[in-house]
Amino acid sequence: MKTKMNVKRLLAVSLAAMMTATAFAGCGNSGGSSSDSKADSASTGTPMTNEEIIKKAAAEGKIGNWGLGNEYEILALLQKYGLPTTYLSQDFTMDGFDQDDITLASAMTFNELGLVINDYDGGYKYGDTVGTIDMNDEGVAMLEDNIFCTKEFAKNNPNTVKAFVYASMKGWKYAVENPEEAAQIVFDAGSSVSSDHQLYMAQQVAKLVSTDTKGNAVSDYGNMDEEAMQQTLDLCKKYVQLDDSSASSKLESFTLDDIRDTQYIEAANASADGKFGTLEKADVTIQLKWLPQAQFMGYYVAQAKGYYDEVGLKVTITPGGGDISETTAVNNGTVDFGVTWVANLTSANAGGMDLLEIAQVYQRSGLELVYKKDLFTK
Repeated sequence: MKTKMNVKRLLAVSLAAMMTATAFAGCGNSGGSSSDSKADSASTGTPMTNEEIIKKAAAEGKIGNWGLGNEYEILALLQKYGLPTTYLSQDFTMDGFDQDDITLASAMTFNELGLVINDYDGGYKYGDTVGTIDMNDEGVAMLEDNIFCTKEFAKNNPNTVKAFVYASMKGWKYAVENPEEAAQIVFDAGSSVSSDHQLYMAQQVAKLVSTDTKGNAVSDYGNMDEEAMQQTLDLCKKYVQLDDSSASSKLESFTLDDIRDTQYIEAANASADGKFGTLEKADVTIQLKWLPQAQFMGYYVAQAKGYYDEVGLKVTITPGGGDISETTAVNNGTVDFGVTWVANLTSANAGGMDLLEIAQVYQRSGLELVYKKDLFTK
């Protein structure tokens, strides 16, 4: 069992690498709290509203974000309430939050939030003494993990793409319905975090895959919700800063048709058996955004359960976090498929790549702002 500090460092490195991969773009609460939770200082005052919390933290200069591509939703949230779009640079632990240097801290529901609330190894043990502000509820959500390839690969290998999407979504469906088993499969594949945190991640990721930005259940996994996709693209246009003026102009001109094609996920969801005719390429590789963890559990489940084999594919899953980002690896042909965020793909295409989203795995934003309830009462 890793020490608490080692787990913090591992999660910090995990997020740091994942967020660094977004630099090209500019880019629940099921855990148990312990008996020695930091709940003793909870106030009995009247809770503030989200708007009051955001304005108070902004006035104190204590809103935090990593600022490497994940800040766009925060900028949109601040502008929504007429506030200056400034924030503290948050490091890749939750120590600043723990020490009250940051009172409204960014946290992914499936990662940092679990570290804050839970009492397992590496957790801060705050339990239900903290509250969260959800980007989906605030109307500034941006979509994250999707599956993509190059436009040329999709055009030349349509049956392969459809079969891959079909088997992957079958894996995601099983993972959502069986998060405990999915967490164990990922852990056995070489998990980058502890088994306890892996299970927490699986439970939270399942919600991102099966619920849309408005809280509705999703029946067709991988669906590209037009409204949510358009909102993400609009926020990209407003907040992504690109150094090259021609890239910025190209970004401004984008429509959804420049970054996605719905035919592959539609064919996959309409198929009863995943048989789409002769596969143009049967041996393919997908590169993830980071190391093995439940953020990507659908692909590991599809492999472990034989879903890729059933459609005639031999799939190699390559972890991310190396020297070559997933967008670059796909664009230069090192791998066939990749997992990235919509903002990353959009910015990559503005910069000259020719990538195509073929399935939107996460149906809602996983970003929340977490705060200690006792600091925001009136």
